Order: sequence, then C-alpha cells, then structure tokens
Amino acid sequence: MNNGWREHPHARIPPGTWPAPDHRCGGGGIVVVSADIGAGHDAAAAELAARLALDGVEVHHLNFFTSLPKPLHGMIREGYRSLLRWCPLSYDALFTITDRSPPLVAMIRSALRSARRRMLMQMPPDTGLVVSTFPFANQILGPLRHSGRLSTPVVTYVTDFVIHPTWMATGVDTYCVIHEATQQQAAVRGAPDVRLVDPLVPARYRPPTDATRRAARAQFTLPEKGRLALIVAGSWGAGDVARTAREVLAAGCVTPVVVCGRNDSLRRRLAGFPGHVMGWVDDMPTLMQAVDLIVENAGGLTCQQALAAGLPTITYRPLPGHGRANAQVLARAGLTTYVRNPADLCQELTRTAASALPAFTSADDMAAIVSATLRSGAGVDGNPR
Repeated sequence: MNNGWREHPHARIPPGTWPAPDHRCGGGGIVVVSADIGAGHDAAAAELAARLALDGVEVHHLNFFTSLPKPLHGMIREGYRSLLRWCPLSYDALFTITDRSPPLVAMIRSALRSARRRMLMQMPPDTGLVVSTFPFANQILGPLRHSGRLSTPVVTYVTDFVIHPTWMATGVDTYCVIHEATQQQAAVRGAPDVRLVDPLVPARYRPPTDATRRAARAQFTLPEKGRLALIVAGSWGAGDVARTAREVLAAGCVTPVVVCGRNDSLRRRLAGFPGHVMGWVDDMPTLMQAVDLIVENAGGLTCQQALAAGLPTITYRPLPGHGRANAQVLARAGLTTYVRNPADLCQELTRTAASALPAFTSADDMAAIVSATLRSGAGVDGNPR
C-alpha cells in the first residue's frame, strides 16, 4: 500500500502502481474502472494493471466517480463514510433492503443513467475490453453493453466474498470471484459466466518464514518474541477499532498491532495505547510478514491479502452491511473465524494463532484470462464480437 498520490487524467492513483501504456498487444487496450472510495477497489485495479503490463497490454484507468456530476463524488463518498461512522444501523438497513429489493436496485441503476454518456466519452476509441472492480460501475457498464452502445466485453472483479445485487447487471459478460462460495452466489443471482480467479493482490503477500518474520519485526521495531495480532480496518480505519484494540489487549494472549490507516482521529484516540499503533502503512506485505494473525472487520481486500499471506484471520466487530455479510460467508467457508463476543475472544485468539494456515485453492490468473480475451478479439465466451 502507498499513501503518496499523483494526478492522473481520470483519478488519483498510487505513483508507480499503474504501468506506462504499452502498445505491443493487439486488440486495443483495456479500460479498468475502479473507485476511490476506501482503497480496495483501486488496489485491485492497480494490481490487475500491473499484471497486464507484463503481458504488454495497454491499460487505461477510469475512476467511476468522474462519470458523475462533480458534487455527487464527494456526497457519495463522504455520505458512505458518515453512515459507517455515525449511523451504522442505517447503513446496515440500507444494505439489507437493497439486498432484498430488486426494484430499489433498479432505481439505483436508473439514477446512474445520466453517467453513461460521460463514461463512454472517457474511454479511448481503441478500447478492446472493460474491467470493473466497483459494483456501481456495473450498473452503468452493463446497460451500455446490453444496449449495444458498448461493443466490447465487460468483465468484473468482485472485491467482496458476498455478492450484493448492486454487483449484478444484465450486460456484464463475466464475473470473476475468488472463492467457490462466491461463485455459487453469483450463479444463483443469474450471472451468465462466473470464473474462479486468484486474489488480485501483489505477489509479495506470501507466507512468512522465520527469517522474514524476524526481519519484518526489526523493520517495524516490533518485539522479537511473542505472538502479534494485526488489527486492521481498511484505509479509513472504520468501525469500533479502538474498542477492538482494547479487548484484544485485555485478552492477554497476543500483543495488538493497530493500523489506523488515514484515520488520524483514531490514531490520536489510541495515543498511549500499550500495544503498537501505526497510521498509514506503505509496506503492508512486510508488516503482514511480522505478525501471527489478523483481526479485521470488513472481509474485503485485507482478507484477500491475509489469505495470500497464509495468515489465520479473525473477524471481530464487523462493519454493518457488507462487513457482516462477508464475515458469515468467510466463516462458513472455513477461511476465517467469526468471533461474536468478547467472552470468546481470548480462546479464539489463542486457537487461531496456533492453527494451521487457512486452505485456499489456487485458481486462474485473472490477468491471463483478460489478456487472452483481448488478444483473441473475442468475447469472454470465445465468440467473436
């Protein structure tokens, strides 16, 4: 992860993350549509772009929010952040209602109708394929593809383990997911083609060795001995993180390492905390090498990184809405442990820290699928377009 940013024609992106355009690959370039809301959507898009660049594919990045009238960008992002922070029950209710009400999702799709023309205008004329990592982008791209206004295939990478209806849109050719449970959900919701792929996280997220763990702890000035639990809550430090940190500390079986992200207020509240408190971390792969387990609350990008790093993971005090939904799917799949109350925390921290690495089946490389589709000049189903 990187907290330095530079301007880009369509969005703010981490410097050095998005590869320079390359025209060696036939079939036109690829447009990757993500969103700068949190960090997960952009991070997945950037990793896909980095992999595609190795295959000589030209990649253009488009921030979903640049297709909306300018005031809506801040309103949606800050409104979402405010709901999570101040009205979590309201966000939970909104997530649940939209999950059960197709007409409400159709209303969201209609509300985004005005953004379709601008999104088309932002795409290079030689675009050969469009990839989305943000659900609301599907509500624009799907109808464009279905109506014929967008002639290129549309592929989406689902950054969650749960398929919310806002990911689903008629016209999206292929849904790429990272677990069989998510694959089944997408099929039940009517996805025409669902592919199982490896998580879009950098290769540096890998299981630690004794040597790499010692080096990582030295780099972050963490204790050489003892079990460390990394507490993370996304780039916003969302949720009741301070309470989680105190309860993990009180359990007495691990030493907490708290990452506050860009939440300076949270970091100030944890000033003097007996554990280890950090703000934004540039080198999360190395930090994950230093710890013994993860405590998280959203089930998104962090869980994908933890799985790639082979770290046992506990979900505790999950965020409302997608956090709780992801927690249930992950726990049922045996990928994480969902702890629901402080009384069980110490036992689960001890058991999880000593447990075997979670099993995670290797799947296809999404970049290889996308690159092959682009080179063939065909749709994802193999049919010429």
